[in-house]
Amino acid sequence: MRLLIAGGGGYVGSVLIPKLLDRGYKVDVVDLFWFGNHLPLPAGVLNKDIFELTREDLELYDQVIFLAGLSNDPMAEYSPAKNFVFNAAAPAYLAYMAKIAGVKRYVYASSCSVYGYTENELYDESRPVSSSYPYGISKLQGEQAAMQLADDRFSVISLRKGTVSGYSPRMRFDLIINTMFKAAMKSRVITVNNPSIWRPILSIDDAATAYIRAVEANPNTSGIFNIASGNYTVGEVADLVKSEIEERLSTRVNLCIKHLEDFRNYKVSIEKANNVLSFHPSGDVKSIVRSLIDHMDKYEGWDNPGYSNIECFRALESGAEIHSMAGAAV
Repeated sequence: MRLLIAGGGGYVGSVLIPKLLDRGYKVDVVDLFWFGNHLPLPAGVLNKDIFELTREDLELYDQVIFLAGLSNDPMAEYSPAKNFVFNAAAPAYLAYMAKIAGVKRYVYASSCSVYGYTENELYDESRPVSSSYPYGISKLQGEQAAMQLADDRFSVISLRKGTVSGYSPRMRFDLIINTMFKAAMKSRVITVNNPSIWRPILSIDDAATAYIRAVEANPNTSGIFNIASGNYTVGEVADLVKSEIEERLSTRVNLCIKHLEDFRNYKVSIEKANNVLSFHPSGDVKSIVRSLIDHMDKYEGWDNPGYSNIECFRALESGAEIHSMAGAAV
């Protein structure tokens, strides 16, 4: 089977693609590599913008996975216009072109951010979505555009992922657990702006497993699936990060707890993914921290701007050069 991964040079793709290659898939990546190229050599590379892909380009592939776009709230709020182009228009265009090219399945990287604010209820995929932020709105638009194309000959699977964290060859320190880990190692203090809000957390290895399960699902499977390793309050995440660092590294870490208002609060059920995709996560907060500790020799400084998507994006817009970057990607 031949797969095309849009945005495969990023944080998740750099973990997922080696696993797909190990399973015998032929994998090509379409990416302009905003954050450098950390992919194994067997992966093919198309240095194109997604909007340049033609029907002829896509006729080669059995499945297309969309991992591209602007990946979090700070990026979306920094450039709302680009957010809606990359997160809504790009996946809609690629799904449409994939369908007319005869691709059998389209897998879309959605987000639990579409749920916005919930009153401490466990949400499944049938519950209403209510995000009022650019990122959540755009991810939902991309999802809706792709899902409406699903039919008997074109499977569409949307994975609403929790906040991904853990080690990747294309490293990031702007994600909840990774950020706390960096703060603990750099200053020995983890700051928590609101300890009571809920977040679904997803280890990057579980994220890769979810995409594999989607690729290998029954050909007739389509639908939206919540994907998470577990639901935690932000305060609990900080406690677990602190305790794992102290236990593994014998380093004292302090907490600074604030109580700032936050209108993003949600926790999700993954029962549907369990039952339909056979997705059974194995990660948790402590295993994520262990992976970050085990790879410390690979980090190029805690303040490397290449480890922050927003810093990379600002540099791209200003024309500056960033260490470990090799151009732009959609």
